[in-house]
Amino acid sequence: MKKRTVALLAMLFGCTLAGGLLSGCSKLTQYQITEQDVNGYLAKHNDFKKDIGVPGLANANITVTGLVSEIGRTEPNKVRLTGNAKINIDTLWGSQQADAKLTLQAQPVFDKTQGAIYLKDMQLVDSQVQPAQLETTFSALKPYLDHSLKSYFDNTPAYTLDANRSKNEALAKKLAQGLEVKPGKLVIPLGY
Repeated sequence: MKKRTVALLAMLFGCTLAGGLLSGCSKLTQYQITEQDVNGYLAKHNDFKKDIGVPGLANANITVTGLVSEIGRTEPNKVRLTGNAKINIDTLWGSQQADAKLTLQAQPVFDKTQGAIYLKDMQLVDSQVQPAQLETTFSALKPYLDHSLKSYFDNTPAYTLDANRSKNEALAKKLAQGLEVKPGKLVIPLGY
């Protein structure tokens, strides 16, 4: 009688007892990371501060904050980030400060050994500088900023799977089989 009751409950709730965990009848086949997940991670872990410049012409200290992701929406298989930059510029003509809105684009890549998603080949695709009269100076610094952002994101994850965050994330870290970019989310297929 007990076995029949357990079987009936399992059918009613669509669940089975597997591996000591109560899980759905269909096993987890993928793990999704949303734009909000990436944004939260970037808010906690982004620390882009860099001194760049053209020796003898202009040096700048740039800090990038407020990064927000847009996954697979503007261009397939790409992640776009927008953010703000505080720029302190020292030139032959003195010191000035500027603010810029930056738009960056990269290819997300999953590193299985670290359980981390990196944004590779980061490119600065657009910028709007205030005050506008510093646009020319900023344009001279763009190639250096572009190179620095690429190097930073090649080596700093945009999201790292953490086994302590949830059981599903622990499973994803263990069984990940690559990365797919879908509008609004990154999908990690799982292999059993």
